[in-house]
Amino acid sequence: MKANIVSLINSIILISMGLWGYFESDSRPITALIPVIVGVILLLINSGVKKENKIASHVAVLLTLLIIIGLVKPFLGALDRENIAGIIRVSAMILTSLWAIITFVQSFISARKSKT
Repeated sequence: MKANIVSLINSIILISMGLWGYFESDSRPITALIPVIVGVILLLINSGVKKENKIASHVAVLLTLLIIIGLVKPFLGALDRENIAGIIRVSAMILTSLWAIITFVQSFISARKSKT
């Protein structure tokens, strides 16, 4: 699959799962919207990724990597609380983000090989 499609899927998952987590919580912590914000940014730069713009692609990889790192603590918190819905939500965001990173790296490698 192309990197822009996987990034689009990842951004939709980040937005939808982030909003679900925010509205499901009684306290509605503002930090629950971080994946939503990252998802919106990824959605906005997706056209640059589709056009194989290096800057847009590298920004997308950086944001995706940061969101994976940022989702570790919420995942561990959901495990501690035994919150099945939370575990599923955060797992979906982590897995699609990992998929996006792998796809980006593969596209970077193939672009490098095509140059030589």
